[in-house]
Amino acid sequence: MISPSKWIAGALIAIGCATAPLAWTQDQNGDSRKEDDAFLLLRDSVRRDDVAKTDFYATRLANYAIPSYVDYYRLKSRFRDASTAEILGFLQRYEGQAIADRLRNDWLLELGRKREWALFDQQLPLFVLNDDTQVKCYALMSRLVKGQNVAAEARALLVYPPYYGEACNSLVASLAQTGQFSADDLWTQVRLAGETNATGPARRFIMLLNGSDTKVAQAIDLPAIALAKGAGDTRADHEIFLIAVGRAARTSVKLSVLALQKALPKLTPQEQAIGWANIALPASYAVAPETSEYWRRANGAPLSIDQHQWRTRYALRDGNWALVRDYIAAMPAPLRADPTWVYWQARTTQALSGSPTLTAEAQFLYQSIADRQDYYGLLAAEELGRTVSIPPPGAPVTQAEVAAISANPGLRRALKFFEMRLRFEGTREWNWETRRLSERELLAAAEFARQNHILDRMVYTSERTRVQADYTHRYPAPHDDIMQASTRTLGLDRAWVYGLIRQESRFIMTAQSSAGASGLMQVMPSTGRWVAKKIGLTDFVQEMLTDVRTNILLGTNYMNMVLGSMDGSQVLATAAYNAGPGRLRSWRSALTRPMDSTIFIESIPYSETRTYVKNVMANATWYAALFEGRPQSLKARLGVVTPKGYSDREQQQATFSSR
Repeated sequence: MISPSKWIAGALIAIGCATAPLAWTQDQNGDSRKEDDAFLLLRDSVRRDDVAKTDFYATRLANYAIPSYVDYYRLKSRFRDASTAEILGFLQRYEGQAIADRLRNDWLLELGRKREWALFDQQLPLFVLNDDTQVKCYALMSRLVKGQNVAAEARALLVYPPYYGEACNSLVASLAQTGQFSADDLWTQVRLAGETNATGPARRFIMLLNGSDTKVAQAIDLPAIALAKGAGDTRADHEIFLIAVGRAARTSVKLSVLALQKALPKLTPQEQAIGWANIALPASYAVAPETSEYWRRANGAPLSIDQHQWRTRYALRDGNWALVRDYIAAMPAPLRADPTWVYWQARTTQALSGSPTLTAEAQFLYQSIADRQDYYGLLAAEELGRTVSIPPPGAPVTQAEVAAISANPGLRRALKFFEMRLRFEGTREWNWETRRLSERELLAAAEFARQNHILDRMVYTSERTRVQADYTHRYPAPHDDIMQASTRTLGLDRAWVYGLIRQESRFIMTAQSSAGASGLMQVMPSTGRWVAKKIGLTDFVQEMLTDVRTNILLGTNYMNMVLGSMDGSQVLATAAYNAGPGRLRSWRSALTRPMDSTIFIESIPYSETRTYVKNVMANATWYAALFEGRPQSLKARLGVVTPKGYSDREQQQATFSSR
């Protein structure tokens, strides 16, 4: 008997093409697997730029279940030589599909590269997602050649040189040539390239300033040599020296401080401030004890987005609310409007008021983000007196609604790709289709994902609903029989474990990170072996990490061990699970007194770990509300973090005083 999921993935996957009956017949005859293999080879041949093999495999897929992708890969293999008529024919044939928007993205990049602005301008409004930085740079170039002033928009866009590519590098050059970017704008770009280790862009930009590309490359790649040469006499020499100061500080803050102090007499006050800012940023990452002083000396320097944020984080660590207020006010408007800094602006306003009652300004700021269901939304809502509660469910979706959504061609394509373990393509198709669904259709699509065991898309789809929500979709608890047995034995908070899994793998059992972590709980092979030995699992082999029961057993035991080493702090243990216990011991050793966990989390040096902890702790609070059926406090769950060695009584006093 053929299962419903096989029928959906095989017969219905035909996506409304005329060959659907044939595709279904082939699936019954076992030929579909051969076609899938040929499709994978087609995809690989395009990636390797092998035109002959691309044509070979595409010819054998004339009746494939997903013709749009076969046509896309065939066209992509000779894209630069394809005629406008061919490309327009593809776009017309598959208009409204995700793959058409993908091809339009490719075409816009090619049109921009060729400077074919008339056709570029015609196609740009049709690019639905419009999420490609290089396309945005070409769009500004197109307007620039028409005489429009785009400098302000370019400054807002050009903030991360490693992602610039040909488009954004050319935009910078064009802005310089037309006089829309001043020398200060160009030096800002050179400094950004140095800060982000983007040697190529730095070399290009400094040449626009008649500086030495060789010297700036040395400052980024071999900063110790550049420091040894000193600050020099010209502005270009000074700027290059200051870049080297910042780069060298990533290895040795002390060496950079000595070099900068020696060069101070040659530098202008602003250049001195830039030097201290360049040192303060890596000192922040290292949690160096003098970091606050470096930021104080950086006053007056033009700051990057990262520098703005880290300067503010260190004022938070110091409890200097007046400085936090001033530093947030100095941020660029888009950064200041981010929920992170809206929340901290509200906290600052309240702290400076000295009043136990919320000020009108703090209340307004909290309310502006309190409807968000993420970390800062929950914190803001709690300041307004609302704890985390599961709202009553709406009317459950019917089988008729699920059946209707299962007929969606894009979701069928997604299902086919997921069965082939092509998660990138599957996710693209799924996300493209769900962006235009109604609330009821989103609920049905989430249930359709659940029935087909695509839990990451179930979570994603459920999160898109605003009026109605099924929280068992949004915060699922698969394999709960195994989980309850494991957490009960260890005395571990089940909500916290599920909160971590939701962030780690989105419940994809086959998930594997680039570092080699596997399964639901993303256990590293070395960690798995170590934990297995600790708990007496003598027959452990690495392949067992993808077994649900073993993965949960090892993952929960590791969480419990890390929690114990962090004195029971879920915040510290969560960070340690992501960044490693060694780094957490180092970060914790910088504490001289108890710290509000929200401030500790905000100042975690690793961006990935900082985001991870916020999400896991918010997830855990939602899970606790779901499991216990009563309101929960995120603030109480976070508590405070303390230096190592604090007694239980001191810990309790610190937690009480933070509330």
